Amino acid sequence: MSGTGAPAADEIQAPPSTVTPQRLRGQLAELVFDIGVPIALYYVLHAAGLSNLLALTISAVVPVISVSFKFAFQRRLDTVAIVVLATIAVAVCLAVTVHSPRLVLARDGFITGLWGLWFIATLWTRRPAAFTFARPLMEGRRLLGTQPWDGLWETSADFRRIWRVSTLIWAAALLADAVIRVVMSFTLPVDVVPGIGGALWPVTLVVIQVVTNIYYNLAGLYRILGARWAMRR
Repeated sequence: MSGTGAPAADEIQAPPSTVTPQRLRGQLAELVFDIGVPIALYYVLHAAGLSNLLALTISAVVPVISVSFKFAFQRRLDTVAIVVLATIAVAVCLAVTVHSPRLVLARDGFITGLWGLWFIATLWTRRPAAFTFARPLMEGRRLLGTQPWDGLWETSADFRRIWRVSTLIWAAALLADAVIRVVMSFTLPVDVVPGIGGALWPVTLVVIQVVTNIYYNLAGLYRILGARWAMRR
């Protein structure tokens, strides 16, 4: 932890060796649960006659239950979970104080915005965020090239530039997603925002994947990694 009590960017970035495909799949399952269940619960509670504010407040507790369950079995809390819970708590407290369900709705935009800022912050750490998240999915795959990433990071300026640029692409997309979510929360009818917000998650992720893969091809990432099909171009 830093002296201010906030985590430094390099402290919340997991070492590449600990981020396995299995762990990423588990995190994806948790993400689907934390996104899908609150949306479904809100619509069930609202249909049962609860006000928007109360239904949204109750549904916002689902991620807290998820994190508590994880802590009970793993006896640890990662920094990302703490930041998410703190953001939810602040949004819910403000919403209840001013009686505004729109503040509860805007919490996802605040969280996504924090993710975008964190991606930017990792540009000044040992490895940028895009590198860390992509490595367990791509390194050593025969189709993508088998060059070791640590060696490439040390010797190839182009390799380092590609991951810094792709980190900026992710950051820009996440920040744009955050702005869209906040604008939706304060302009659209309250009862349509949870559904649209849930649908926006896969759209954002697909757009990021498409844009980054186009960039990887144009920047020559697969050639640098030693993919045979890229070398024949």
